[in-house]
Amino acid sequence: MLGERAAIMQDQSIRKAFGIRVKELRKQRGWTQKELAQQLGVRFAQLNKYESGLHAPPMDKLIHLAEIFGVTLDYLLTGDRAEDRPLHDTRLLQRFRALEDFEADDQDTVIKLIDAMIVKHKVQGALDPHNRRAV
Repeated sequence: MLGERAAIMQDQSIRKAFGIRVKELRKQRGWTQKELAQQLGVRFAQLNKYESGLHAPPMDKLIHLAEIFGVTLDYLLTGDRAEDRPLHDTRLLQRFRALEDFEADDQDTVIKLIDAMIVKHKVQGALDPHNRRAV
């Protein structure tokens, strides 16, 4: 199945859309191409080719990009942001698993804190839409 997904990268318009998504995710995090290239383990020029749609990264780099950005391969390749997608950020997964052992009152406290942070983020985005980061 991963091979099928990578095969779609042969289409230039799909590579360009992929590159736009990578660039958008990078900018949302405030990273330069050089910073992302270093995290990905490629040269700046190679990352530039990915973002411009000239080249498609090999499968191991696609997987690493998804991990770096905390998104699915489907999103990187197709732009699909299905709401029922699984949670991939291992830091969050570990913490949510640990929270399952908490008593209900403590879980409610954590949920209220998370809800408050989400509201704060949305309000800040509404007040300054040019400096908004994706939720």
